[in-house]
Amino acid sequence: MTVPRKTRTKPPVPQVTSEVENLEAKRVRLLASLNLLGGIGLVLALPFALREGAEFFLPVTAALVVAIALVPVLEWFERRGVGPRLAAGLCVILFLGVAAFAIASIVSPAIQWVAMVPSRVDHVRHTLAPLLDLYKNLEHFIDNTASKISISGDHTGGREVHIAAPNSVMGLITSSVPHAAIQLFFALLVIYFFLSGWTAMRRSTIKSRGSFEGALTTARVIQQVVEATSTYIATISLINVTLGALTALILWMLGMPSPLMWGGIVAVLNYIPYLGPIACVFLLAFGGLMTFPDVWSAMLPPAIFLAMHLVEANVFTPSLVGRKLEINPLLILVSLSFWAWVWGTTGALLAVPLLIIIKTIFAAAGTPDIAGFLFENGVLTHVGDDEESSDE
Repeated sequence: MTVPRKTRTKPPVPQVTSEVENLEAKRVRLLASLNLLGGIGLVLALPFALREGAEFFLPVTAALVVAIALVPVLEWFERRGVGPRLAAGLCVILFLGVAAFAIASIVSPAIQWVAMVPSRVDHVRHTLAPLLDLYKNLEHFIDNTASKISISGDHTGGREVHIAAPNSVMGLITSSVPHAAIQLFFALLVIYFFLSGWTAMRRSTIKSRGSFEGALTTARVIQQVVEATSTYIATISLINVTLGALTALILWMLGMPSPLMWGGIVAVLNYIPYLGPIACVFLLAFGGLMTFPDVWSAMLPPAIFLAMHLVEANVFTPSLVGRKLEINPLLILVSLSFWAWVWGTTGALLAVPLLIIIKTIFAAAGTPDIAGFLFENGVLTHVGDDEESSDE
């Protein structure tokens, strides 16, 4: 007599597993959506907060960028047995010396040039007379149109509003000096305390990580930020100082007054990509019109600077900076327009260093993968992922 075998029935495990996976995917998707919306809100609100709080955020940000650039100098002092506080003080003194030399070589002659503008207007008009003659008919048409509009507007009985200009450039400077001095003193304190506590702060940040891998990643990111920022600022400073020195030498040979001031203006404005050289061309053109008797001689300084800038921007800067730092020109334009809108000229000077710092941090931590989130299942992406996959 044979006993029939009992058939075992398998429970529907795959269906339950798939439902759990779907719920988990929906939960991750929901959290990613909330993070994305929060990030978009933060991005939209941050520029207005930075702009409204410029009196606090601007000196702090500028001081941090300068301090990060001075970290290699601080470490050089510390390797030679100098204490952290003394090394930080030496770095601040070095920075103050460079800034004082730049201000002394630019500001004082610039005040004299601005004071000469009213007396040189007739000279500029005489120099531009051949070009102005070409536009006499257009000027006559504009004058006739403006006179008709002003006559028709007299019947409205409106009041004329006159805007009072400052009495002098010196009065404008003296009215803004106390505020600038307070911000400068605050920025110097930030630079000093950042540098004096840099070594201990970096050590505590690395030791506070929960794993060895996290500590190693943190140390690598800190080192990359310092190296990228200091390398860019040191290299671009060397290029700009050289360009300014050559410009000053050529202007001195041409007989243009205050060549050191013009060289300093070129060196400072060349920190601003694209817009800085354009401003230098216009300023040199105006200075040439105030100095030389004819328009062709007046256009010689901006033409020489433009030729040197084209060589510098297309030969030296890509070969020196582009070896270690490759930045998309579109990102530079966006960063330049953003920080110039938020903080004006100072923001434009800080645009590229801030872009380097943000780009370096995002390259290590990961950037929001918006395209992957919308069309796939991505949340974060790393810069090095494509390179690693291509190597494999």
